[in-house]
Amino acid sequence: MIPRKPLHRGPRTPHFDGLRFRSHPEPPRRGVAATLRFVRGQIAGRWPPPAEPVVPDVPPTRVEALRICSAGHSSLLVQVSGLNVLIDPVFAEWLGPWPHSGPRRAHPPGIREADLPPIDAVLLTHNHWDHLDGPGVVRLWRRFGARVLAPLGNDSVLRRYDPALPVEALDWGQGVPLSDRLTAHLAPAYHWSGRGLLDRRMALWGSWVLTGPGGVLYHVGDTAYGDGRIFRDVRERFGAPDVALIPIGAYEPRWYVGTQHVDPDEAVRILLDCGAAQGFGHHWGTFQLTWEAREAPPRDLALALDRHGLPPERFQPLRPGQAVEPPWR
Repeated sequence: MIPRKPLHRGPRTPHFDGLRFRSHPEPPRRGVAATLRFVRGQIAGRWPPPAEPVVPDVPPTRVEALRICSAGHSSLLVQVSGLNVLIDPVFAEWLGPWPHSGPRRAHPPGIREADLPPIDAVLLTHNHWDHLDGPGVVRLWRRFGARVLAPLGNDSVLRRYDPALPVEALDWGQGVPLSDRLTAHLAPAYHWSGRGLLDRRMALWGSWVLTGPGGVLYHVGDTAYGDGRIFRDVRERFGAPDVALIPIGAYEPRWYVGTQHVDPDEAVRILLDCGAAQGFGHHWGTFQLTWEAREAPPRDLALALDRHGLPPERFQPLRPGQAVEPPWR
């Protein structure tokens, strides 16, 4: 059974068959037995309360150079070239289609919604519940008039929350100027999409590259490592990024999530493949999605950097409320 209407209508491409999108390698569907085993392991390893409270950041109104702050998980405020860009903003307490459904936020947001500066653009990587908070995106648009950019098909998803919401939908390889000093480009990722049982892969997913006179910032969305080609392609097309924001969490057990999420060692390989001068880790510590302990991602990232002979300051995990700006040391 399939939904009555596709989320995207457009010409067929190498990664769109007229109904569903694909990437290579394609994450396989898991059977009921495997999923139940995964859920039991997740419940058994439930996170304890955080050891330290989150101190929310209060961002400045504008930044001419570059400032990055984590609101938690993959929700990042990038202030660059005088613009304020939110990537995958999720301020909801619960992840799911109904109240109190899905994983619950482990800590308050690292940036309170009330403390946000004027938001010029919202960039969405895909429509999984931990990345696309529909009511939250609508609030940002209504409050700030923010532009909303998303991969193909996610415009249909977002308009379920407000039919008047303007969404700029992009395909891999397309770019949109955000100003005369900054352009956002949608790049591939090895992942998938879906908000329910019937819409798997009906909307596109991806990563974002921001380019301008000040340099290149590469935000890697949820992805597997695959053959690493897509990360090397970013370097070939845009040059080695000055900064790469790379996911480091939600990676255990590998037999269940290894084809859709990188582990910290693969995250380091992405850093090396794209040639980024500086890396920061996101997608960890806020929502318990998988088996690893809350503090496992930064610990395993430190071990991976040591194995690759890289200093710890080259690739640092971002904690909620933590803001960084150059010079990084």
